Amino acid sequence: MEKLLYTGKAKQMWQTDDPDVLRVVYLDQATAFNGKKKEHFAGKGEAANAISSLVFQYLIKHGIKTHFIKKLSPTEDLVKRCTMYPLEFVTRNVIAGHFAGRYGLAEGAALSEPVEETFYKSDRLDDPFINESATVALDIADHEALAQMWAICRQVNDLLKPLFARAGMQLVDFKLEFGRLSTGEIVLADEFSPDNCRLWDIKTDQHLDKDVYRRKLADLTQTYDEVLARLQAVVKEEG
Repeated sequence: MEKLLYTGKAKQMWQTDDPDVLRVVYLDQATAFNGKKKEHFAGKGEAANAISSLVFQYLIKHGIKTHFIKKLSPTEDLVKRCTMYPLEFVTRNVIAGHFAGRYGLAEGAALSEPVEETFYKSDRLDDPFINESATVALDIADHEALAQMWAICRQVNDLLKPLFARAGMQLVDFKLEFGRLSTGEIVLADEFSPDNCRLWDIKTDQHLDKDVYRRKLADLTQTYDEVLARLQAVVKEEG
């Protein structure tokens, strides 16, 4: 019998008859500022799931281990059950968002090398920055696990920057989350959609991510649909 295990800001996790498999349901909901701002957008869940499913399948094709099994419906996936690390791994290719504000910088300049930052996942604490020694000392993850996860982040960046570029988009920054399977293997988990990355149009710098909601720039669902259409076109060309 299926049982609701968790309802997050944008997804639900359901237990299935297989103890190692969960069903994910994407919701027509957008949040910002760690859930302080929340709004319903018809079709948003379907668009986010379609983008994330496409990206995960692309990463799997190129050797990245993930929790993704298959897409069940427009808003549902099957995924491998993971014990999640309460960490967010952020890779920044361009100055934007909190990074720009933190250092008093204008948005838009490319960084000479990707900036890597880890945050402790807690809405109550507003996801504070955490360094490696604190992560290990607090028994959240050991040095070896952190090295594995950052290695995957770098591979993802190397794969997705050119993919999005072919679709006319700059991958400004993104956040990844990881889990450990029952076998002990570390895999990429959660999702990859404009909910957890920044995308700008290469020619116009138009925002094509959740910032259109945060900053009231454009319709969220229409923006996600455009991202999906662009990605589908380049993936189809690759065969």
